[in-house]
Amino acid sequence: MAGTTRGRIPLTKDNMLETMSHAAQSLPSIPLQPMLNEFNEEAAVTRRVLDHVPADKLSWKPHAKSMTLGQLAMHIALVPGSIIFVTREDAFDISQINFAPPQPSSPDEIGAALDKTILDVTQALTSASDEVVTKHWRLMLGSNQILSRPRAEVWRSIMLNHWYHHRGQLTVYLRLLDVPVPSVYGPSADDNPFS
Repeated sequence: MAGTTRGRIPLTKDNMLETMSHAAQSLPSIPLQPMLNEFNEEAAVTRRVLDHVPADKLSWKPHAKSMTLGQLAMHIALVPGSIIFVTREDAFDISQINFAPPQPSSPDEIGAALDKTILDVTQALTSASDEVVTKHWRLMLGSNQILSRPRAEVWRSIMLNHWYHHRGQLTVYLRLLDVPVPSVYGPSADDNPFS
């Protein structure tokens, strides 16, 4: 029979939206285990890079507008834990934060900060409920909303991607100081894990 739907419901805007809504409600919860696995792997790589920071060069900077080597290393050690901290509440006013990373006095201080970050992030990712992960978190500047995203997206982009960006920046600092650059995802000119 030409022109019939043979028992199918004709697709309309209303029933399409209803179908999409039901499908969204039946999606599984956001799995944080893959993010935690990635974080743990990247924490080991980050520690390897931070372990190359020379104690006698912590105050060095490549440019007057740049962070010092120590500040950058400390920022890298703190970023994931800081993002977990500011996303604990439903909104954070960015005007309340100091963007100047502290100047560490030693590589041990940087390592201790990374240890605390690893504990904080692991605890947050293993204990977060579906509601916490999917609820929109808002970044504010006073009363102006700058950003609103589900926490899982914030953790993915601002916590992890931001971390990787600065870790790459640190490898450039090390190269400029003629410090051997460790392998990150593959061989560097100084470290070949495949040989």
